Amino acid sequence: MSAESPPPEPRPGEGQGDLRVLAPGMRVLLWIAGVLVVLAGTQLFVFTERTATYFAWTINPPLTAAFLGAAYWSAAAFEWSAARARTWADARIAVPAVFVFTVLTLIATLVHLEKFHLGSSFGFGTQAVTWIWILIYAVVPVLMLVLWFRQSRAPGVDPPRTHRLPPWLRVVVAVQAVSLLAVGVGLFLAPYQTADLWPWALTPLTSRAVGAWAFSLGVAAGHVLVEDDARRVRPAAVAYLVFGVLELVSVLRYRDDGDWTSLAGLLYLLFLLSSLISGACATWLGRTPAAVAFEPGPDPARGNVTDPRR
Repeated sequence: MSAESPPPEPRPGEGQGDLRVLAPGMRVLLWIAGVLVVLAGTQLFVFTERTATYFAWTINPPLTAAFLGAAYWSAAAFEWSAARARTWADARIAVPAVFVFTVLTLIATLVHLEKFHLGSSFGFGTQAVTWIWILIYAVVPVLMLVLWFRQSRAPGVDPPRTHRLPPWLRVVVAVQAVSLLAVGVGLFLAPYQTADLWPWALTPLTSRAVGAWAFSLGVAAGHVLVEDDARRVRPAAVAYLVFGVLELVSVLRYRDDGDWTSLAGLLYLLFLLSSLISGACATWLGRTPAAVAFEPGPDPARGNVTDPRR
């Protein structure tokens, strides 16, 4: 190329200046939210049988606490994977699901506030944990909504999709999305009528807590279908994989708490297996060279061209 030749025209999404990056505020919120769910998961997954002391409300049977703890730890994988992304397109799958979950959990908390450890009969530490719980779920949804709005107005474009999901995986995720949304709505809105359809005993409060997780996972699964790109859905894929592993560990730990020969028990185990398979496959696809072809790099129009595909 001669000195008089114009610089090459950048391809769509290839110049770093053209891409809509993940805003610092949203990145920080995702990192902090990940820390918070790790702490909640530790209270529930490690100190499973001591929720009367170490958690915001007492949870029985222990399998419910273990389920919730595993879900919180998988949420940490979800949020931290998204926080590590450079572009908004590769991170945004975490935001709607997390927002929906925090709103539903706040509603469940307010509806069943009498079940929480707020009375003088509880120790100072237990009451402090409870108030922190309420504060987090009152503040995080509002903060996330504000940052989400600001992020949506940030300049730039999304990088092109480079690795579409295979048809069989889209079918599996679609079935998961419909099933999770239906189960989530039932457990959250009609806990007395639907709790008996769960593999183990649920109270109205724990039914709504489990329903909040099911519905938010359904939102994430539906979002996977919308994004339809292995790189963009990688945070959800990692979370699905962690969720499947930890929930199976929970079942093995407290297998006597559930009825695994019932239709509900068999369907639950089938879902965990599908979560493992789909999460592992989507995570692997998200790491292939084709899926990482468009990493942000220097703008070719400004010289010092570095093509990340080489």
